[in-house]
Amino acid sequence: MFPRSLFTATLLAWSALAGPPLTTIQDVLYKADGTRFNGTLTISWNSFQAVDSSAIVMQSTTVKVVDGNLRVQLVPTTTSSSPVYYSVTYNSDGRVQFQENWAVPASAQPLRVRDVRTLATSGSSNDTGVGTGPVAESDVVGLIADLGARPVKGPGFAAGRVAVVSPLGTIESAAGNASDCVRVDGSSGPCGAQPPSFVDGDAPAGIVDGANASFTLSAAPVPTSSLAVYRNGMLQKAGQDFTLTGTTIQFVAAAIPQPGDTLLASYRLSDAVTASPLFSSPQVLCSGTGTATGGTTLISLGSCVVPAGLLAAGDRVEIRFDFAHQGTVSGFTLEIDWGSTSLARRDAGASDALVSGRADAAILAAGTQFNGQSWGSVLPLAATVSSATGANDAGLTIDFKGKLGQAGDMVTLSHYTVVRFP
Repeated sequence: MFPRSLFTATLLAWSALAGPPLTTIQDVLYKADGTRFNGTLTISWNSFQAVDSSAIVMQSTTVKVVDGNLRVQLVPTTTSSSPVYYSVTYNSDGRVQFQENWAVPASAQPLRVRDVRTLATSGSSNDTGVGTGPVAESDVVGLIADLGARPVKGPGFAAGRVAVVSPLGTIESAAGNASDCVRVDGSSGPCGAQPPSFVDGDAPAGIVDGANASFTLSAAPVPTSSLAVYRNGMLQKAGQDFTLTGTTIQFVAAAIPQPGDTLLASYRLSDAVTASPLFSSPQVLCSGTGTATGGTTLISLGSCVVPAGLLAAGDRVEIRFDFAHQGTVSGFTLEIDWGSTSLARRDAGASDALVSGRADAAILAAGTQFNGQSWGSVLPLAATVSSATGANDAGLTIDFKGKLGQAGDMVTLSHYTVVRFP
Protein backbone atom coordinates (compact mmCIF):
# COMPACT_ATOMS: atom_id res chain seq x y z
CA MET A 1 0.00 0.00 0.00
CA PHE A 2 1.29 3.52 -0.85
CA PRO A 3 1.82 5.42 2.42
CA ARG A 4 -0.50 8.45 2.89
CA SER A 5 2.31 10.64 4.23
CA LEU A 6 4.50 9.93 1.18
CA PHE A 7 1.61 10.72 -1.16
CA THR A 8 0.99 14.04 0.60
CA ALA A 9 4.65 15.04 0.43
CA THR A 10 4.78 14.15 -3.27
CA LEU A 11 1.66 16.24 -3.97
CA LEU A 12 3.11 19.25 -2.14
CA ALA A 13 6.42 18.95 -4.01
CA TRP A 14 4.57 18.75 -7.34
CA SER A 15 2.52 21.82 -6.43
CA ALA A 16 5.70 23.74 -5.64
CA LEU A 17 7.23 22.77 -8.98
CA ALA A 18 4.05 23.61 -10.89
CA GLY A 19 4.54 27.37 -10.30
CA PRO A 20 1.94 30.11 -9.82
CA PRO A 21 -1.32 30.09 -11.79
CA LEU A 22 -1.22 31.81 -15.18
CA THR A 23 -3.78 33.73 -17.23
CA THR A 24 -3.61 33.54 -21.02
CA ILE A 25 -3.98 36.77 -23.02
CA GLN A 26 -4.76 35.90 -26.62
CA ASP A 27 -5.91 38.33 -29.28
CA VAL A 28 -5.51 39.49 -32.88
CA LEU A 29 -4.06 43.04 -33.09
CA TYR A 30 -4.81 45.43 -35.94
CA LYS A 31 -3.56 48.84 -36.94
CA ALA A 32 -5.92 51.73 -37.67
CA ASP A 33 -5.63 51.18 -41.43
CA GLY A 34 -6.99 47.65 -41.08
CA THR A 35 -3.70 45.85 -41.56
CA ARG A 36 -2.45 43.43 -38.94
CA PHE A 37 0.12 44.54 -36.41
CA ASN A 38 3.61 43.05 -36.73
CA GLY A 39 6.26 43.69 -34.11
CA THR A 40 7.02 42.96 -30.49
CA LEU A 41 5.50 43.67 -27.09
CA THR A 42 7.92 44.33 -24.24
CA ILE A 43 6.19 43.50 -20.97
CA SER A 44 7.86 44.60 -17.71
CA TRP A 45 6.80 44.48 -14.06
CA ASN A 46 7.96 45.19 -10.56
CA SER A 47 8.38 42.48 -7.95
CA PHE A 48 5.15 41.25 -6.35
CA GLN A 49 3.65 38.28 -4.54
CA ALA A 50 1.12 36.13 -6.41
CA VAL A 51 -2.11 34.83 -4.91
CA ASP A 52 -0.41 31.51 -4.10
CA SER A 53 2.39 33.41 -2.30
CA SER A 54 4.84 32.83 -5.18
CA ALA A 55 7.53 35.53 -5.29
CA ILE A 56 7.53 37.17 -8.74
CA VAL A 57 10.75 39.12 -9.21
CA MET A 58 11.05 42.33 -11.21
CA GLN A 59 11.87 41.52 -14.83
CA SER A 60 10.62 41.90 -18.40
CA THR A 61 9.83 39.69 -21.34
CA THR A 62 9.45 40.24 -25.06
CA VAL A 63 6.62 38.67 -27.05
CA LYS A 64 6.61 38.54 -30.86
CA VAL A 65 3.41 39.44 -32.69
CA VAL A 66 3.29 37.97 -36.19
CA ASP A 67 0.43 38.84 -38.53
CA GLY A 68 -1.41 40.30 -35.56
CA ASN A 69 -1.44 37.12 -33.47
CA LEU A 70 -0.66 37.69 -29.79
CA ARG A 71 -0.50 34.97 -27.15
CA VAL A 72 1.17 35.33 -23.77
CA GLN A 73 0.68 33.84 -20.31
CA LEU A 74 1.12 36.05 -17.24
CA VAL A 75 0.68 35.71 -13.48
CA PRO A 76 -2.53 37.48 -12.40
CA THR A 77 -1.91 40.83 -10.71
CA THR A 78 -5.40 41.77 -9.50
CA THR A 79 -5.19 39.06 -6.83
CA SER A 80 -1.67 39.94 -5.69
CA SER A 81 -0.95 41.18 -2.18
CA SER A 82 -0.76 44.79 -3.47
CA PRO A 83 -1.95 46.39 -6.75
CA VAL A 84 0.52 45.75 -9.55
CA TYR A 85 0.42 46.54 -13.26
CA TYR A 86 2.28 45.19 -16.26
CA SER A 87 3.86 47.96 -18.37
CA VAL A 88 3.46 47.01 -22.05
CA THR A 89 5.44 48.74 -24.81
CA TYR A 90 4.44 48.18 -28.44
CA ASN A 91 7.37 48.20 -30.90
CA SER A 92 6.94 48.18 -34.67
CA ASP A 93 8.74 49.52 -37.74
CA GLY A 94 11.92 49.98 -35.69
CA ARG A 95 10.50 52.32 -33.05
CA VAL A 96 8.23 52.48 -30.01
CA GLN A 97 4.66 53.02 -31.12
CA PHE A 98 2.91 53.46 -27.75
CA GLN A 99 2.69 52.17 -24.16
CA GLU A 100 -0.11 50.99 -21.89
CA ASN A 101 -0.66 49.16 -18.60
CA TRP A 102 -2.33 45.80 -18.04
CA ALA A 103 -4.11 44.57 -14.92
CA VAL A 104 -4.39 40.78 -15.34
CA PRO A 105 -7.16 38.96 -13.41
CA ALA A 106 -7.24 35.23 -12.68
CA SER A 107 -9.08 33.43 -15.49
CA ALA A 108 -9.32 29.86 -16.74
CA GLN A 109 -10.37 31.16 -20.15
CA PRO A 110 -8.11 33.18 -22.50
CA LEU A 111 -8.65 36.95 -22.22
CA ARG A 112 -8.38 39.62 -24.89
CA VAL A 113 -6.24 42.74 -24.60
CA ARG A 114 -9.31 44.89 -23.95
CA ASP A 115 -10.01 42.75 -20.87
CA VAL A 116 -6.69 43.61 -19.24
CA ARG A 117 -5.94 47.11 -20.57
CA THR A 118 -6.10 49.75 -17.84
CA LEU A 119 -4.55 53.00 -16.71
CA ALA A 120 -2.33 52.79 -13.63
CA THR A 121 -3.35 55.06 -10.83
CA SER A 122 -0.85 57.53 -9.48
CA GLY A 123 1.16 56.08 -6.63
CA SER A 124 0.72 52.43 -7.61
CA SER A 125 3.67 50.12 -7.16
CA ASN A 126 4.27 49.92 -10.90
CA ASP A 127 3.12 53.37 -11.99
CA THR A 128 4.74 54.13 -15.37
CA GLY A 129 3.18 57.53 -15.75
CA VAL A 130 1.20 56.48 -18.85
CA GLY A 131 -2.07 58.37 -18.87
CA THR A 132 -1.64 59.71 -15.32
CA GLY A 133 -1.43 63.42 -16.26
CA PRO A 134 1.44 65.90 -15.75
CA VAL A 135 4.38 64.86 -13.56
CA ALA A 136 5.76 67.48 -11.19
CA GLU A 137 9.43 68.33 -11.71
CA SER A 138 10.07 67.77 -8.02
CA ASP A 139 8.82 64.18 -8.37
CA VAL A 140 11.67 63.34 -10.79
CA VAL A 141 14.85 62.56 -8.89
CA GLY A 142 17.66 64.96 -9.79
CA LEU A 143 15.64 66.93 -12.38
CA ILE A 144 15.65 70.24 -10.47
CA ALA A 145 19.44 70.08 -9.99
CA ASP A 146 20.02 69.19 -13.63
CA LEU A 147 17.84 72.05 -14.82
CA GLY A 148 19.67 74.45 -12.53
CA ALA A 149 23.08 73.34 -13.87
CA ARG A 150 22.31 74.04 -17.52
CA PRO A 151 22.90 77.46 -19.18
CA VAL A 152 19.73 79.51 -19.65
CA LYS A 153 18.79 82.26 -22.07
CA GLY A 154 19.96 85.71 -21.12
CA PRO A 155 18.32 89.03 -22.01
CA GLY A 156 20.62 89.40 -25.01
CA PHE A 157 19.66 86.07 -26.60
CA ALA A 158 18.47 86.31 -30.22
CA ALA A 159 17.91 83.74 -32.95
CA GLY A 160 20.22 83.63 -35.97
CA ARG A 161 23.30 84.87 -34.10
CA VAL A 162 26.50 83.29 -32.75
CA ALA A 163 25.91 82.14 -29.16
CA VAL A 164 28.30 83.26 -26.41
CA VAL A 165 28.25 82.59 -22.66
CA SER A 166 28.12 85.69 -20.47
CA PRO A 167 30.11 86.06 -17.20
CA LEU A 168 26.87 85.16 -15.39
CA GLY A 169 26.67 81.83 -17.26
CA THR A 170 23.68 82.81 -19.41
CA ILE A 171 23.51 82.29 -23.17
CA GLU A 172 23.67 85.58 -25.04
CA SER A 173 24.05 86.42 -28.73
CA ALA A 174 27.11 88.08 -30.21
CA ALA A 175 26.43 91.65 -31.34
CA GLY A 176 27.99 93.37 -34.32
CA ASN A 177 27.97 93.43 -38.10
CA ALA A 178 27.62 90.28 -40.18
CA SER A 179 31.22 90.67 -41.41
CA ASP A 180 32.71 91.05 -37.91
CA CYS A 181 34.82 88.42 -36.17
CA VAL A 182 33.85 87.01 -32.76
CA ARG A 183 36.69 86.78 -30.24
CA VAL A 184 37.12 84.13 -27.55
CA ASP A 185 35.81 86.51 -24.87
CA GLY A 186 32.53 86.91 -26.78
CA SER A 187 33.24 90.43 -28.04
CA SER A 188 33.08 91.21 -31.75
CA GLY A 189 34.60 93.68 -34.15
CA PRO A 190 36.19 94.03 -37.58
CA CYS A 191 38.48 91.15 -38.49
CA GLY A 192 41.90 92.60 -37.71
CA ALA A 193 42.63 95.81 -35.86
CA GLN A 194 43.29 97.49 -39.22
CA PRO A 195 43.30 95.77 -42.62
CA PRO A 196 46.77 95.49 -44.11
CA SER A 197 47.37 97.69 -47.16
CA PHE A 198 49.17 96.86 -50.39
CA VAL A 199 50.46 98.89 -53.27
CA ASP A 200 50.31 97.04 -56.59
CA GLY A 201 51.44 98.21 -60.00
CA ASP A 202 53.43 101.14 -58.58
CA ALA A 203 55.64 102.71 -61.29
CA PRO A 204 58.86 103.90 -59.58
CA ALA A 205 59.74 107.50 -60.45
CA GLY A 206 62.99 107.99 -62.35
CA ILE A 207 64.42 108.40 -65.85
CA VAL A 208 64.79 105.16 -67.79
CA ASP A 209 67.76 106.04 -70.04
CA GLY A 210 70.23 103.21 -69.45
CA ALA A 211 72.34 105.37 -67.12
CA ASN A 212 70.06 106.25 -64.21
CA ALA A 213 70.16 103.56 -61.52
CA SER A 214 68.07 105.28 -58.84
CA PHE A 215 64.26 105.15 -58.74
CA THR A 216 61.76 106.28 -56.10
CA LEU A 217 58.66 104.43 -54.85
CA SER A 218 55.40 106.13 -53.85
CA ALA A 219 55.75 104.86 -50.26
CA ALA A 220 58.20 102.97 -48.10
CA PRO A 221 57.66 99.17 -48.13
CA VAL A 222 57.19 97.67 -44.66
CA PRO A 223 58.61 95.13 -44.26
CA THR A 224 61.24 95.72 -46.90
CA SER A 225 61.11 92.03 -47.86
CA SER A 226 57.55 92.57 -49.19
CA LEU A 227 58.90 94.57 -52.14
CA ALA A 228 58.64 92.84 -55.51
CA VAL A 229 60.21 94.71 -58.45
CA TYR A 230 59.43 93.67 -62.03
CA ARG A 231 61.46 94.79 -65.03
CA ASN A 232 59.58 94.02 -68.23
CA GLY A 233 57.58 91.49 -66.25
CA MET A 234 60.71 89.74 -64.96
CA LEU A 235 60.98 89.61 -61.16
CA GLN A 236 64.21 91.25 -59.91
CA LYS A 237 66.12 89.83 -56.95
CA ALA A 238 66.77 92.06 -53.96
CA GLY A 239 70.46 92.30 -53.08
CA GLN A 240 71.47 90.90 -56.46
CA ASP A 241 69.73 93.25 -58.91
CA PHE A 242 68.91 96.15 -56.59
CA THR A 243 69.00 97.48 -53.03
CA LEU A 244 66.27 99.35 -51.16
CA THR A 245 66.77 102.31 -48.82
CA GLY A 246 63.53 103.86 -47.58
CA THR A 247 61.62 104.60 -50.78
CA THR A 248 64.69 104.49 -53.06
CA ILE A 249 65.52 101.55 -55.31
CA GLN A 250 69.17 101.46 -56.39
CA PHE A 251 69.91 99.08 -59.28
CA VAL A 252 73.35 97.51 -59.70
CA ALA A 253 75.25 98.37 -62.84
CA ALA A 254 74.42 95.10 -64.63
CA ALA A 255 70.69 95.52 -63.99
CA ILE A 256 70.16 99.22 -64.81
CA PRO A 257 66.88 99.63 -66.77
CA GLN A 258 67.40 100.38 -70.42
CA PRO A 259 65.39 102.73 -72.66
CA GLY A 260 61.96 101.20 -73.33
CA ASP A 261 62.00 99.04 -70.20
CA THR A 262 58.91 98.97 -67.94
CA LEU A 263 59.29 99.00 -64.16
CA LEU A 264 56.51 97.96 -61.80
CA ALA A 265 56.60 97.35 -58.05
CA SER A 266 54.30 95.75 -55.47
CA TYR A 267 54.74 95.98 -51.69
CA ARG A 268 53.06 96.25 -48.32
CA LEU A 269 52.66 99.46 -46.30
CA SER A 270 53.46 100.14 -42.66
CA ASP A 271 49.92 99.52 -41.35
CA ALA A 272 50.28 95.89 -42.42
CA VAL A 273 52.78 95.40 -39.58
CA THR A 274 50.55 96.67 -36.78
CA ALA A 275 47.42 94.94 -38.00
CA SER A 276 46.28 91.70 -36.47
CA PRO A 277 44.24 89.98 -39.19
CA LEU A 278 42.21 86.83 -38.70
CA PHE A 279 44.90 84.81 -40.49
CA SER A 280 48.38 86.05 -39.63
CA SER A 281 50.24 83.84 -42.12
CA PRO A 282 49.79 82.79 -45.76
CA GLN A 283 46.81 80.52 -46.27
CA VAL A 284 46.69 77.98 -49.13
CA LEU A 285 43.16 78.18 -50.49
CA CYS A 286 43.59 75.59 -53.24
CA SER A 287 46.36 73.44 -54.67
CA GLY A 288 46.23 70.45 -56.97
CA THR A 289 46.29 69.05 -60.47
CA GLY A 290 43.68 69.67 -63.14
CA THR A 291 42.20 67.77 -66.04
CA ALA A 292 42.91 67.63 -69.77
CA THR A 293 40.93 68.47 -72.89
CA GLY A 294 41.19 67.68 -76.57
CA GLY A 295 38.32 69.99 -77.49
CA THR A 296 38.26 73.29 -79.31
CA THR A 297 35.84 74.98 -76.89
CA LEU A 298 37.17 76.78 -73.84
CA ILE A 299 36.31 74.68 -70.76
CA SER A 300 37.31 74.58 -67.10
CA LEU A 301 40.26 72.27 -66.36
CA GLY A 302 40.37 73.15 -62.66
CA SER A 303 38.90 75.69 -60.28
CA CYS A 304 39.27 77.15 -56.81
CA VAL A 305 36.13 78.22 -54.94
CA VAL A 306 36.81 81.07 -52.49
CA PRO A 307 34.07 81.09 -49.83
CA ALA A 308 32.08 84.17 -48.91
CA GLY A 309 33.53 86.39 -46.21
CA LEU A 310 37.11 85.11 -46.58
CA LEU A 311 38.65 87.94 -48.61
CA ALA A 312 38.88 91.42 -47.09
CA ALA A 313 40.27 94.72 -48.30
CA GLY A 314 44.05 94.63 -47.98
CA ASP A 315 44.40 90.92 -48.72
CA ARG A 316 46.52 89.67 -51.61
CA VAL A 317 45.89 86.46 -53.54
CA GLU A 318 48.73 84.82 -55.45
CA ILE A 319 47.80 82.47 -58.30
CA ARG A 320 50.28 80.11 -59.98
CA PHE A 321 49.51 77.79 -62.88
CA ASP A 322 51.24 75.33 -65.21
CA PHE A 323 49.86 73.91 -68.47
CA ALA A 324 51.26 71.08 -70.63
CA HIS A 325 50.64 70.52 -74.34
CA GLN A 326 50.82 67.07 -75.94
CA GLY A 327 51.15 66.97 -79.73
CA THR A 328 52.30 69.31 -82.47
CA VAL A 329 49.17 69.53 -84.62
CA SER A 330 47.60 72.59 -83.06
CA GLY A 331 48.25 75.54 -80.84
CA PHE A 332 46.17 76.13 -77.75
CA THR A 333 44.62 78.85 -75.59
CA LEU A 334 44.65 79.18 -71.82
CA GLU A 335 42.59 81.60 -69.74
CA ILE A 336 42.48 82.36 -66.01
CA ASP A 337 39.22 83.89 -64.76
CA TRP A 338 38.62 85.75 -61.50
CA GLY A 339 34.87 85.29 -61.20
CA SER A 340 33.51 86.78 -64.43
CA THR A 341 36.71 88.74 -65.15
CA SER A 342 39.57 87.35 -67.24
CA LEU A 343 42.85 88.20 -65.51
CA ALA A 344 45.13 86.29 -67.94
CA ARG A 345 44.77 84.84 -71.45
CA ARG A 346 47.53 83.52 -73.72
CA ASP A 347 47.51 81.88 -77.14
CA ALA A 348 50.38 79.38 -77.43
CA GLY A 349 51.72 77.80 -80.60
CA ALA A 350 51.85 74.16 -81.65
CA SER A 351 55.50 73.94 -80.60
CA ASP A 352 54.82 75.14 -77.04
CA ALA A 353 55.06 72.05 -74.84
CA LEU A 354 54.82 73.93 -71.53
CA VAL A 355 53.28 77.23 -70.40
CA SER A 356 53.50 78.64 -66.87
CA GLY A 357 52.50 81.85 -65.19
CA ARG A 358 51.55 83.68 -62.05
CA ALA A 359 49.18 86.46 -61.13
CA ASP A 360 48.60 88.61 -58.06
CA ALA A 361 45.21 89.95 -57.06
CA ALA A 362 45.13 92.89 -54.65
CA ILE A 363 41.78 92.99 -52.81
CA LEU A 364 40.47 96.54 -52.60
CA ALA A 365 37.49 97.98 -50.74
CA ALA A 366 35.35 97.84 -53.89
CA GLY A 367 37.19 95.84 -56.50
CA THR A 368 40.39 94.01 -57.40
CA GLN A 369 43.64 95.02 -59.09
CA PHE A 370 45.63 92.38 -60.96
CA ASN A 371 49.16 92.01 -62.23
CA GLY A 372 50.70 88.92 -63.75
CA GLN A 373 53.15 87.34 -66.13
CA SER A 374 53.24 84.17 -68.23
CA TRP A 375 55.66 82.43 -70.57
CA GLY A 376 56.14 79.16 -72.43
CA SER A 377 58.62 76.90 -74.17
CA VAL A 378 58.46 79.24 -77.17
CA LEU A 379 55.81 81.69 -76.00
CA PRO A 380 57.55 84.96 -74.99
CA LEU A 381 57.26 86.44 -71.52
CA ALA A 382 54.33 88.84 -71.20
CA ALA A 383 53.24 91.00 -68.27
CA THR A 384 49.73 92.30 -67.67
CA VAL A 385 48.04 94.78 -65.35
CA SER A 386 44.24 94.99 -65.08
CA SER A 387 41.41 95.50 -62.62
CA ALA A 388 37.87 94.39 -61.86
CA THR A 389 35.00 96.14 -60.12
CA GLY A 390 32.72 94.63 -57.51
CA ALA A 391 33.20 93.41 -53.94
CA ASN A 392 34.78 90.03 -53.17
CA ASP A 393 33.11 89.30 -49.81
CA ALA A 394 30.31 87.28 -51.45
CA GLY A 395 32.78 84.63 -52.62
CA LEU A 396 33.99 83.79 -56.11
CA THR A 397 35.50 81.06 -58.29
CA ILE A 398 38.97 81.21 -59.80
CA ASP A 399 38.75 79.16 -63.00
CA PHE A 400 41.61 77.70 -65.07
CA LYS A 401 40.41 77.11 -68.63
CA GLY A 402 41.92 75.70 -71.81
CA LYS A 403 41.16 74.69 -75.38
CA LEU A 404 42.90 73.59 -78.60
CA GLY A 405 42.97 75.48 -81.85
CA GLN A 406 41.96 72.30 -83.65
CA ALA A 407 41.37 68.69 -82.64
CA GLY A 408 44.21 66.19 -82.50
CA ASP A 409 46.29 67.29 -79.50
CA MET A 410 45.72 67.52 -75.75
CA VAL A 411 46.21 70.36 -73.32
CA THR A 412 46.44 69.64 -69.58
CA LEU A 413 46.30 71.80 -66.47
CA SER A 414 49.37 70.28 -64.79
CA HIS A 415 49.10 72.15 -61.51
CA TYR A 416 47.62 75.23 -59.89
CA THR A 417 47.98 76.93 -56.51
CA VAL A 418 45.99 79.77 -54.93
CA VAL A 419 47.47 81.38 -51.78
CA ARG A 420 45.95 84.16 -49.66
CA PHE A 421 48.28 86.65 -47.94
CA PRO A 422 46.61 88.66 -45.16
